[in-house]
Amino acid sequence: MKECMSDGMRRKISKHPCYSPEAQHKFGRLHLAAAPSCNIQCNYCDRKFDCVNESRPGVTSEILSPEKASEKTARILEQNPFISVVGIAGPGDPLDNDETFETYRRIREQFPNITLCVSTNGLLLADRFGELAELNVETLTVTLNAIDPEIQKDIISMIYYNGRKYEGKEAAEILIQNQLRGIQMAVSAGMAVKINTVLIPGINDKHIIDIAKKMNGMGVYIMNVMPLINQAAFKDIVPPTEQERKAVQDACAPYVKQMRHCRQCRSDAYGLIGKDLSAEKQSGTRELKNGRDFKE
Repeated sequence: MKECMSDGMRRKISKHPCYSPEAQHKFGRLHLAAAPSCNIQCNYCDRKFDCVNESRPGVTSEILSPEKASEKTARILEQNPFISVVGIAGPGDPLDNDETFETYRRIREQFPNITLCVSTNGLLLADRFGELAELNVETLTVTLNAIDPEIQKDIISMIYYNGRKYEGKEAAEILIQNQLRGIQMAVSAGMAVKINTVLIPGINDKHIIDIAKKMNGMGVYIMNVMPLINQAAFKDIVPPTEQERKAVQDACAPYVKQMRHCRQCRSDAYGLIGKDLSAEKQSGTRELKNGRDFKE
């Protein structure tokens, strides 16, 4: 496995709650819901509803402008000095939103030593990697559910790339090619890379070990196998049991370090993993209307 990370980056990882199981008890993260637009449609994704009791990717109570996001960051970091990481993880794809980069510019100016993190589907990762590097975004998560287009085409229904909509195997091929190219660029640049892979029984469950082997060769730092949340087009698929998930993690562990403490956080979560302080500020259930859910 390639080792491209510096000692400084390893120190950053030791304080990143998603990358270090030890750090999760001492250091927190702040997710900023500043990226409403998305450029792919995954068959398991539903961002429409916000509920205080929901803790899953894509859920948020409001979309923040870059100005509001930087104001929120300043307030929360002052109140919670144990937070070491600020990231944007949705509710759409951060790299599909110019607001992401403006938000990071503001935060980097205010807090030059904070660790910036981004979570992306990877479709635009190679195209916009230079902008991330310029802002010194140091940790990266890419949702990579397949490296075989025949499998990927059953997980996504469409992508929107370079002003055009793609479907089927063609969409899957473009997405995988862009993801792998972007991941390699990030690893080569010394960035700490985490892969999120959604375990979907009957679709990619037997394929995930192939992803782990590929990531080993590319030098990815850690992999997070996440259980399917059965909703949207995949609402009728029975999610994997914890035992099934553990079996996949154990099979992948010889190739890539496994993250086993994930709680599938909301897009506006902050605090320690497993103790979402944003939930204390929310109440009620409502439909999230941001007007930029998916590009058509």
